[in-house]
Amino acid sequence: MAIGRDQRRRDRRPRIMRQFDPQEVETALDLLELTDMAWHDCYGPRELEIPERVLDDVLLLAHGNLAELIRFAREAVMDFRDVRIDADAERAQQT
Repeated sequence: MAIGRDQRRRDRRPRIMRQFDPQEVETALDLLELTDMAWHDCYGPRELEIPERVLDDVLLLAHGNLAELIRFAREAVMDFRDVRIDADAERAQQT
């Protein structure tokens, strides 16, 4: 069953609070809401939100930096495969 944008925001809040400055949490959540809308416009009608794995990649690459979140969220909507390659490379460096 699809969940609404308010529920997605509530579900994402704890994760965003762990990764971003407290003063940027609402802005980061707003951006993710816009990212969901863009994702739906590009990949809909069944794709209501950015897939969890793509979101994981975006958040990993953002490193808690709002400007980087904007950059990688946009890039993910344009072509998530590029973001996946960068995220996988970063994961490989962490191991």
